[in-house]
Amino acid sequence: MNALWPALLTMSAIVSSPTETPFVPAMRAVPFTRVTVEDSFWKPRIEANRTQTIPHNFKLCEETGRISNFAKAAKRMEGKFEGIYFNDSDVYKLLEGAAYAVAISRDEGIRGKADEVIDLIAAAQQSDGYLNTYYTLVEPDKRWTDLPVKHELYCAGHLIEAAVAHWSATGSRKFLEVAIRLADHIDSIFGEGKRYGFPGHEELEIALLKLFEATGETRYRDLAGFFLHARGQERKPEQEHFQAHAPLVEHTDIVGHAVRAMYLYTAAADWTALTGQRTYLPALERVWRSVTERRMYLTGGIGSKRENEGFSADYDLPNDSAYCETCASIGMAFWNHRMLLLHGESRFADVLERVAYNGLLSGVSLEGDKFFYENPLASRGKHHRKPWYDCACCPPNVARFLPTIGGYLYGESDDALWVNLYAAGTVEARVASGTVRLRQDTTFPWSGDIQFTFLETPGGTFSLNLRIPTWAHEPRLWLNGKPQPKRPDLERGYWKIEREWRAGDRVAIRFPMEIERMEADPRVTENRGKVALMRGPLVYCLEGVDHGGGVRSLFLPRDSVLTTRFEPNLLGGIQVLTGRAWARKASRDWAQLYQSAGQTHQTYLRAIPYCFWDNREPGEMVVWIPESPGVAEPPLSEGLSSP
Repeated sequence: MNALWPALLTMSAIVSSPTETPFVPAMRAVPFTRVTVEDSFWKPRIEANRTQTIPHNFKLCEETGRISNFAKAAKRMEGKFEGIYFNDSDVYKLLEGAAYAVAISRDEGIRGKADEVIDLIAAAQQSDGYLNTYYTLVEPDKRWTDLPVKHELYCAGHLIEAAVAHWSATGSRKFLEVAIRLADHIDSIFGEGKRYGFPGHEELEIALLKLFEATGETRYRDLAGFFLHARGQERKPEQEHFQAHAPLVEHTDIVGHAVRAMYLYTAAADWTALTGQRTYLPALERVWRSVTERRMYLTGGIGSKRENEGFSADYDLPNDSAYCETCASIGMAFWNHRMLLLHGESRFADVLERVAYNGLLSGVSLEGDKFFYENPLASRGKHHRKPWYDCACCPPNVARFLPTIGGYLYGESDDALWVNLYAAGTVEARVASGTVRLRQDTTFPWSGDIQFTFLETPGGTFSLNLRIPTWAHEPRLWLNGKPQPKRPDLERGYWKIEREWRAGDRVAIRFPMEIERMEADPRVTENRGKVALMRGPLVYCLEGVDHGGGVRSLFLPRDSVLTTRFEPNLLGGIQVLTGRAWARKASRDWAQLYQSAGQTHQTYLRAIPYCFWDNREPGEMVVWIPESPGVAEPPLSEGLSSP
């Protein structure tokens, strides 16, 4: 028996302590299939995802050999494996997104295309349930020999998630049966009393818990728990990259690869919700505070370093070189949503909202066919979205996230309907006494005026819990037209209205949408003397296309007055911020080591939401704007070039 087993068994005993009071999550997510999104902000993105992003992903997966790898593994065609060893996962993420699109749109074209690929995947599965085209075609005798690097378990996880999504959307079990056979095979290899190991790239843990929920088979839940508990038992500092430097219960700071970390902590939160065990709650809180208080960008983006695609030291948050992988933002949304469901505290929804509206959504173009891998907070005009990448994890990850945005809006519990994010549409939720149907009317995030109308109520008393964002100062609320107290006693950041609701009851809330100047902690050295602009949940930026090509010479004194207006013909209709700024005058010669910072002129400033940048002509971009000429860069005189 492996020498690590005593430690693992001891850990298992602690986790399973019968004297511990079970943890009960604050709420359940209302599935996106019971939510309609009808607003002008998210609905066009969901539609572009269906009509452009998903077909584009299918096309590129075909052109790059990702799909034909399954045909080759199934011996339906000749040829060698194409691409990177984890390319299977891109196809699986795409199929998951396709399933979600089918669930909300019943798009038969997407379903038909997905079913064709699923048939190839099923044909490629080996008789013992194993399925990985790289190992089948390249290293058939080396299964499970390189867990930290080769991503076998990671790929398996994405297959399982896709299969559960397909079954949920269509009712067909053909893909689900593939996933069950693969999960059973993995369960026959790994677990207590079997082989010790865990995924080098976390993901399978999330998937196994979804498979447990879909099938009721407790072996899948227990195997996910095994992988969570086994990680880090060897205490190897060099395994920090994939969060295996210490057991999860001992984690304190966010470290390593950003996407892997997000998937790990998402799984730990899911495991907590499904088992009632409190084992990981202290560590999840510590790590959450580490990332949100010291290692997260204003946009909600995470992972500042290209070298490890992940985290650096506290307050090391450069703008131009910010990595902020789109997949990491998606993972950040996953984790914060799970933390919100566990605790019912608005601080988690604040981060979820921040990342969804900014650092995540910037990862895809308005048209839906170009993508950022990295999402920096400044650019000199050379950073642009691309149709595809050799490592193409981000495009299909976007494809699977966007159809589900409705599932992040609401929560339900026996005694309450929770409104966590704001967007126009309807929801069908379930409380102890029955079904609640609610309509939300708003043009959020452009306006902070929101009205809720109860369409159906079950009778009995329950609460409507409205999240009050931290950016919303002095919100106002009306119940059936009557103003409510200006300063309510919030419960964990929610305005709780408890009563016996009737169909036709109306609640209106108004969030003042003020332009806010944000400052960074002074320990973020690159942002000293700079300010960023926010309005509601949106972070704003300056683009060169609105300022003659350059924005780095601009500065915005503290007494500058800014206003806002809606421009319906710009980027599909957006709220812009405008006002007067100043700019440094052009440098005479880059050979001058020291120059006067006092040569300035007044100019015009126009800021757009960060998530919309790089959808027009190329040019510079900045989120953080200097407040004085000494911090701004001098522009180059005509004919000169930067050294």
